[in-house]
Amino acid sequence: MAKFRTLDDIDAAAKRVLVRVDLNVPVKDGAVTDDTRIRAVAPTISELAGKGAKVILLAHFGRPKGKRDETQSLKVVVPAVAKVLGRPVAFADDCIGDVAAAAVAALAPGDVLILENTRFYKGEEGNDPAFVQALAASGDLYVNDAFSAAHRAHASTEGLAHVLPAFAGRSMQAELEALDKALGAPVRPVAAIVGGAKVSSKIDLLENLVAKVDMLVIGGGMANTFLAAKGVNVGKSLCEHDLAETALRILKAADAAGCRIVLPEDAVVAEAFAANAPNRIVELDAVPAESMILDVGPKSLTAVVAALEEARTLVWNGPLGAFELEPFDRGTVSAALAAAELTRAGRLTSIAGGGDTVAALNHAGVAAQFSYISTAGGAFLEWMEGKALPGVEALKA
Repeated sequence: MAKFRTLDDIDAAAKRVLVRVDLNVPVKDGAVTDDTRIRAVAPTISELAGKGAKVILLAHFGRPKGKRDETQSLKVVVPAVAKVLGRPVAFADDCIGDVAAAAVAALAPGDVLILENTRFYKGEEGNDPAFVQALAASGDLYVNDAFSAAHRAHASTEGLAHVLPAFAGRSMQAELEALDKALGAPVRPVAAIVGGAKVSSKIDLLENLVAKVDMLVIGGGMANTFLAAKGVNVGKSLCEHDLAETALRILKAADAAGCRIVLPEDAVVAEAFAANAPNRIVELDAVPAESMILDVGPKSLTAVVAALEEARTLVWNGPLGAFELEPFDRGTVSAALAAAELTRAGRLTSIAGGGDTVAALNHAGVAAQFSYISTAGGAFLEWMEGKALPGVEALKA
């Protein structure tokens, strides 16, 4: 893994430290309803404050598109941040200029301040050098602890790293170390599970993975496109028939790279996309014309578990079936339980990410048992696609 400077390399005492965090949290009726992202960055904030730094938090909230919008002010998150940190948190009504300067000047070592939404300025998303300098005026050092925004080349996620001494925060460090274990320098064999609705949204991902992993399990609606490309009649299942050539190209690339593709061998079908819809298990050559494939069958699950037992590293993005509808969650839940058991036994390093994936693992009750769960969304997906992330590249020593 490329060398990154971390908090271990910082002399933070009495320094003004600009910390890019992700505070884009859900809010209802003026209160934060999920503080997961706040808790993720709390260790970095607390460590810096404990070292006597003046901690100044930069973040975006919503999509104000470069204009001030009071409905998207970060002020609403201040109480939740203070509660998680267990310390007072100040707020400045701007992120640059005299207002920000006065708020920063009022800080004592160990204090924490949140600056207003950086996206109130067009210079944020445009990574405008003048805006970068205006932000930098408030700090002596820069820490990026927002991997979830690292795929954006914005002023507060990428620009600042070029004008101030730059470091990775603890959350960013943990993410980078986990991702390196997954695909950078993994213990082999490596298995990947990729599911979800459509192949079209994950072409880059699949093409990158077949060159890097030893086994690729394809599930969910996207598996139907691969099955149809191989001549399977998938009935009324979700399927992108127009991507048959793409699917065959990916299968050919996998074969050339020595990557074993694991596709469903049987299926659970139903005529209605609804919880507890009448269903049955069928062989792939017997999918009824009026039915939809909504989950993998027992033979398929056996093959998935066998791949997990063979693997030493697992990367997971996407469910195997319609996990949000019982009983079509069985395949995903069973695979998740198997992966969690292997992880607990020390036989598997398991890394998972993506909104549906995290929801599915939470549904299975095993998220906490995986080696690492990424909540980064788009950044996690772009990393899996093999793309360079601007916010990460800028931190390389």
